Amino acid sequence: MQVPRPTKRICVIGAGPSGLAALKVLSESTYCRSGTWTVTTFEAREDVGGIWLPTLPTNDPPLTPLYDSLTTNLPHPMMVFTSFPFPHSTPLFPSADTVLAYLKSYVHHFHLSPLIRFNTTVISAKWNDTYWVINISTGESLLFDHLVVANGRFRLPRIPKIPGVENWLSTGRAIHSAWYRRPGNFGRKVLVIGGGFSGNDISTEVASHATTVIHSASGAVPAGDEHFKRVGKTLHLYDDGRVLFEGGMVEDNVDYCILATGFQLHFPFFGSDFICARPPIPTNPSFHPKLYYPRNHVFPLAKFLFPLQSHCPTSSLAFMVLPVKVAPLPLAEAQAYAIVRVFADPCSLNHQEETDRACERWKKLAEEGASTPDELLERWFTFVGTERWDYLDELSAFAAESGDGPGLKVREWEKTMYSELLVLKEAWRELERRNEAHEWVDGVGKHDVEEWVDMMERFLKYAKNKS
Repeated sequence: MQVPRPTKRICVIGAGPSGLAALKVLSESTYCRSGTWTVTTFEAREDVGGIWLPTLPTNDPPLTPLYDSLTTNLPHPMMVFTSFPFPHSTPLFPSADTVLAYLKSYVHHFHLSPLIRFNTTVISAKWNDTYWVINISTGESLLFDHLVVANGRFRLPRIPKIPGVENWLSTGRAIHSAWYRRPGNFGRKVLVIGGGFSGNDISTEVASHATTVIHSASGAVPAGDEHFKRVGKTLHLYDDGRVLFEGGMVEDNVDYCILATGFQLHFPFFGSDFICARPPIPTNPSFHPKLYYPRNHVFPLAKFLFPLQSHCPTSSLAFMVLPVKVAPLPLAEAQAYAIVRVFADPCSLNHQEETDRACERWKKLAEEGASTPDELLERWFTFVGTERWDYLDELSAFAAESGDGPGLKVREWEKTMYSELLVLKEAWRELERRNEAHEWVDGVGKHDVEEWVDMMERFLKYAKNKS
């Protein structure tokens, strides 16, 4: 039997969770199964997992910011790929090694390894008016029709513009949390800057070794005692160890500072002629001739995925999992199904309609108080209220219109559990401290996801009664 000649060659950059979702969904599409599409993933490291694959922080920046105690921020029934649940009896907030084992099982179950080239870095990606020219670390130059960017958003540290911070970094009195792995001897008085999950985790851990820990976060109400203090935004790091916080509060003799201040997007394989780090001040998203990414956003994109303004066709490129405050694995899966549809049928994407929607979002954010273009773009991918659920449902419906996706809708229990994340995680941590967590999950999930739903509903009632 004659094997059909591929009509589309697809490149995926990265074999972390989002890259694996793209690889699985693309490889199972009718197009790949018939042999008319081929897909290849390039992974710079020796194995799958992305952020969940541990390593020592010897690179600059480190290959992963994964610290030893990291656990998921979401209950795993909310963060799984819909086609592949975690094993039964998995802790509700699993550790990093459990997540890595899950991702490796996913690869094995769906036979993805033959489609991944490990220890292979994409050096450059250029559109030549017909194809993507992908140059890789082996010296090869390969042609692809489509490119999926899934290299993650947790590699390049984001250093805040705090007066004095560069001096603290250069003199060894500060590090970004990307280099943090476990609590140690950072000094008697340690400052942790950042109000996200890592900032909370690290400040709590360091408190077991330091005499005083100061946790600084924008908008925080000063509280605590001489051992653990919560303060507002850090305004200045002085060379003599003094630190000024909002409200005029000053702390003396600070020995060390850990910057849990997040990460910024990094696309080292794109040239500045294709995507700009700093654009001219925009007035309207439809006016720009090419893409740009101010720190942690790519703009403008159709469906938060496909480039509206660039030197390549909108349907030839996709950026995965850029939105924040979402469940990343289900989002990656939904985006992958939408990518299949657009790659197969470029006309399914209405360019003018998507441009109008970008303009509408620009106007909406401005009306909600984003007073400068930088502030507006900072909030571009931050979904609030029902936006995260509306986006998932919209993507799923879009893919399902052509039969390329299962058309799943977000379930009500997911919305409920997401709204109670802090209550759930704090109660779970307390159970783990008392060695009682396993009793809640023992045997749960042997038959279907509904067992997990029932367990979480019971656990939420328990957590609220305890608080």
